[in-house]
Amino acid sequence: MAATAPKPEARGNESRGENRREALLDAAAAMFAAKGFDGTSIRDIAGAVGMLPGSLYYHFKSKEELLLAVYRKGVARFEAAIDEALGRTVAEPWQAIEAACAAHLSILLDGGDYARIVNPEFVRSFPPEMLPVLNAERDRYERHFEKLIAALPLEPGTDRWLFKVSLFGSLNWSQTWYRKGRYTPRDIAAAFIGMLRQPRA
Repeated sequence: MAATAPKPEARGNESRGENRREALLDAAAAMFAAKGFDGTSIRDIAGAVGMLPGSLYYHFKSKEELLLAVYRKGVARFEAAIDEALGRTVAEPWQAIEAACAAHLSILLDGGDYARIVNPEFVRSFPPEMLPVLNAERDRYERHFEKLIAALPLEPGTDRWLFKVSLFGSLNWSQTWYRKGRYTPRDIAAAFIGMLRQPRA
């Protein structure tokens, strides 16, 4: 038997529900970034989108579940930027890692709430019991860079894990000192990769 297509009003309800969910994510990201997880209540988030607190639980079972959804959306923004950048880049390994770094910085330094939420320094302020699942999301994202680093023609004996943490430390720390105008994300990525790149004989 052929599947029955959803009625137009059903599709409309699904669309409205998704819009409400996205509005909740955006409001939660803004409040978590400004007030912290503990300083933000479900009532605050629901009120920001004109919703009763009880209605929020239709979309998210708890504040912790909402935080995880916000974090995952933040990570997804980084992943999308990297995928787009690598899709425009030739396969030369150093160019690929530089393009990924520039994409990472373009999201990190845009001043947005999601970028702040996924910053490792900010994540430490979240409930300790949530850190394993949040760190698992971070590790999944970093595997994109691990693959790029694995392809680099580094000197024999180079510790590629230390290379990765040095690179991420430099990239993420830029959020503390960056000011628009002097450097672009591409400028910073090129400088960092230039300093880490090892000359070949």
